[in-house]
Amino acid sequence: MAGKFDSFSDLLRAALGDRLAPAEGLVNLFAEDVVFEFPYAPEGLPRRLDGSAALGAHMARLGPLLSFGPMQLGDVHDAGATVVFEFTCCGRGLVTGAPYDQHYVSVVTLRDGRIVRYRDFWNPLAVLTALGGAEAAAAALAEGA
Repeated sequence: MAGKFDSFSDLLRAALGDRLAPAEGLVNLFAEDVVFEFPYAPEGLPRRLDGSAALGAHMARLGPLLSFGPMQLGDVHDAGATVVFEFTCCGRGLVTGAPYDQHYVSVVTLRDGRIVRYRDFWNPLAVLTALGGAEAAAAALAEGA
């Protein structure tokens, strides 16, 4: 199951397999009432997004801030309705040019072929470095919120 992927949606499809229903676009892989959590998010960054519209808006704000390179899928652990998987990503802050080298552990719960809960565990220092510090990160992600 491990491999390299150029998009987050392809990585999700590989990690979750046929449990994930076909969908056009990344946001449509998630249920409308999805809860997306960032337990390690530093002050000023979102710790929880409620609903696919909020998730889509957050992803749109990230687009001009971070460039993501290929993602490497690691271990995948199936636990019934929940799947835990690891992946890494190397990228760059688009404003700062600073590296964004991240290791993730994701805890994903599915319902009816859609992701209903996503807990995203990552190193907050990597995102703060890539975005130019805590104040710059908070300001950049608040724009358009």
